[in-house]
Amino acid sequence: MDRMLFVAMSGAKETLLAQSTNNNNLANASTPGFLSELQQFRSMPVFGDGFPSRVYGMSERPAVDFSHGSMIHSGRDLDVAINGNGWLAVQAADGNEAYSRRGDLKIDVNGILTTGNDLPVMGNAGPIAIPPAEKVEIAADGTISIRPLGQAANELAIIDRIKMVNPDLSELDKGLDGLIRLKSGEQADADANVQLTTGAIESSNVNIVDAMVDMIELSRRYELQVKMMKSAEEIDSASAGIMRLD
Repeated sequence: MDRMLFVAMSGAKETLLAQSTNNNNLANASTPGFLSELQQFRSMPVFGDGFPSRVYGMSERPAVDFSHGSMIHSGRDLDVAINGNGWLAVQAADGNEAYSRRGDLKIDVNGILTTGNDLPVMGNAGPIAIPPAEKVEIAADGTISIRPLGQAANELAIIDRIKMVNPDLSELDKGLDGLIRLKSGEQADADANVQLTTGAIESSNVNIVDAMVDMIELSRRYELQVKMMKSAEEIDSASAGIMRLD
């Protein structure tokens, strides 16, 4: 009896964890450059003294979906999208370098070029600072040019270049903050072959229909596990009643 209850209990718990991951994917379906996380279930034996006679359900994230989202043309000067494979280098909240495909760039009150979620974009020597300018242009190779205040339209000044990288996908991992990092913990080298499409952003790669189907399936799976726990309780009560018979 305890085996049935243990399997059902662990299955319900892991189903809730999987539902949280799926809900996070759904919540970020409209976040530019968001990469959905994959989920899978498997049974794990409980090792201890003697043979492993118990198992429990476990949900895990085997990988991240590195497929590209669709290209959305916005016409905005600061919007960029990676053309093909590659990543924009950004400064994470801990101050270290990380990577993202989010290209809805903006200039904050301090003149720092940031992503839409306020992460500084990295250049040749750290976060990119944009001086006051009448116009900011970003070229396909990541070069940033400005037209200084009061200058003629043909007087452009190059101030920096966005750092873009393209390491092998097998070397990458996604953190809890949604950013991509090298598994080794090191920084990736800049890759001059990575190109940008300006005036466009990459959408999330979350398939809303699939995520909704997964949400329904996980909800039904959770209900099934709860029913199994109730059945185990009923069987236990019936067995106890039989044992009390004279």
